[in-house]
Amino acid sequence: MILRRLRRAVALAIALASCILRYWVARLRGPMTMERRALWLQEASKGVLESLGIRYAVYGGPPVCGLVVSNHLSYLDVLILSAVMPCFFIAKAEVDRWPIFGKAARAGGTLFLDRDSMASANQVASKIAAHLVLSIPVLLFPEATSSDGTHVLPFHSRLIHPATEIGAPVTAVALSYRIEDRADGKVPERELCWYGDAAFIAHLWKVLGVQRFSATLQFGKSHIYSDRRAAARQTHDEISAMRAGRVLAGR
Repeated sequence: MILRRLRRAVALAIALASCILRYWVARLRGPMTMERRALWLQEASKGVLESLGIRYAVYGGPPVCGLVVSNHLSYLDVLILSAVMPCFFIAKAEVDRWPIFGKAARAGGTLFLDRDSMASANQVASKIAAHLVLSIPVLLFPEATSSDGTHVLPFHSRLIHPATEIGAPVTAVALSYRIEDRADGKVPERELCWYGDAAFIAHLWKVLGVQRFSATLQFGKSHIYSDRRAAARQTHDEISAMRAGRVLAGR
């Protein structure tokens, strides 16, 4: 396992270096519009996931515009969702200060939110509204934090408001993880989740050692809501039901 971790750590470093090089090459070719940033992040995420040995399966059709809401299990969610579809993320302000990953997120057009500041929330909401007119979806984690996957935490509706205000489509996506190292496949999902006070480096080191790490994304149908609280409640229930369905189907 140590050799696997070291091999993947080297592959990850090469993938990140390649991402940085591609970004600067792209900048030399012309202005980095928001769409180009999202497409760059998508290709970068695919390369990083490959270096980590993470596979993913997609059910349903990823939307091409509007607001997408997802449950939140780890920082890995961003890589997986971005690999599946070009999109813009809303992330906590702390991410902007992360080495390498923070700069990559900003380069990809991520919007950073200070969860303790009403002014920051209003600014991000205004930027979401501007992004919703583009042909790239905005991705939101309404739980506002990651969980251990036991259940979907309550959704906050404040940042769903820009979509309901202008009548943009809202799409729910249920994300789940699975370790396939054991024959019975019954390793708890929480072993892959990054939540609570878990250290980032320690968790990444664990991920580097997992032989078969897979993710499943199930997209629901897009809906237009007139009320943000109703949108938060209904997408929460939809994601919970989709995750339960995957479990019942033998996930």
